[in-house]
Amino acid sequence: MTQNSTDIVRDMYLEWTANRIKGTPSDLEAWGDVTAEPRGVDYVELDAAGLSAMWAVPKGCDDDRTLLCMHGGGFVGGSIYTHRKLFAHVAKAVGVRALVFEYRLAPEHIHPAQVDDATDVYQWLIEEHEIDPAHVAFAGDSSGGGLAMSVQLRARERGLRLPAAALLMSPWVDMEQAGESYRSNWATETFFYKEVVDGLADTFLGTEGDPTDPLASPIQADLHGLAPLFIQVGGDETLLDDSRALAERAIGAGVETKLEVFAGQQHTFQMAAGRSVEADEAIAMFARWLRPKLGLSAAVAVAVGG
Repeated sequence: MTQNSTDIVRDMYLEWTANRIKGTPSDLEAWGDVTAEPRGVDYVELDAAGLSAMWAVPKGCDDDRTLLCMHGGGFVGGSIYTHRKLFAHVAKAVGVRALVFEYRLAPEHIHPAQVDDATDVYQWLIEEHEIDPAHVAFAGDSSGGGLAMSVQLRARERGLRLPAAALLMSPWVDMEQAGESYRSNWATETFFYKEVVDGLADTFLGTEGDPTDPLASPIQADLHGLAPLFIQVGGDETLLDDSRALAERAIGAGVETKLEVFAGQQHTFQMAAGRSVEADEAIAMFARWLRPKLGLSAAVAVAVGG
């Protein structure tokens, strides 16, 4: 039964906020429970560039195209298990396979460990597995969305060809939390208040980290030549201006960019895939936009939500 993704995701974040106020840790391993299990997808765990990873392989997919997926979690949490269903829904809609991987987390490992890990996986995919970068798209949510930008910058430094496109869900791309939406959307936000995100940024950067480092805050980077972007963001979330700023910077750098603001939606509302119309429609939009970028017909491969 489909529900409103605002309710599903908001209820989860409200529980996290209540736990934070009480000083009780939230069970992040249960994060993926808000996502329905997609039918017709096989999962295979493997090692990718020395990191734990998982293939999500929809039945009948085009297996020479790949989504390289970077999970969110503020760089302090999240895993292939919390996000496998979300990215499997996206992969199924697009009609390709997805590779979800884990990267080192803060505070034990601070920036740029996460960028280096993710870039290593991309290099492993295109060099050891000989996947044409033109057949690869990045996908990421929140901190994973920011990572999907930073990996392109690091890959460019290494002289690697860049992917065909990137799908970004509420990307966190500003470690200074300078967006006006931290104030204007305070009343509609349910967890990611400025003090929370400030704390995550401090943990990610460490005591000597620079919040203006382009690899940490991609809105500070030279974005010329990067892959086409489709950015989706919730209209009620405090990170709204991260997406707006990134889109403005990317367009100014000549990067093909599509920004879609979903009124009334929370941060990474797509996590309710398979349980809400809004999340499923957003994923279908991703699929229609991405398929031609990967050399596939524009039609969505399957109905989303199953």
